[in-house]
Amino acid sequence: MKQESKFRTKQQQDLDQQQTTRPAPVEFPTVEAMLRHDALHTPVPPNIAFRLQKSVEGLPRSDKPWWRKLFKGQ
Repeated sequence: MKQESKFRTKQQQDLDQQQTTRPAPVEFPTVEAMLRHDALHTPVPPNIAFRLQKSVEGLPRSDKPWWRKLFKGQ
């Protein structure tokens, strides 16, 4: 029984240590802020990055921003 109690205390110590090393939760003011934070901290898988780069290569490049093209007629 002594060994079981030692094991439980060691297990409890490990659990306590894991909880203290965990980063504090972050509260976001908007959904957009949460998505921006997630995008900065989540790496894109290499195969998806490669496929995205390959699909963008065929698109024509433009010097004008998209919003100027949109509001050109107005």
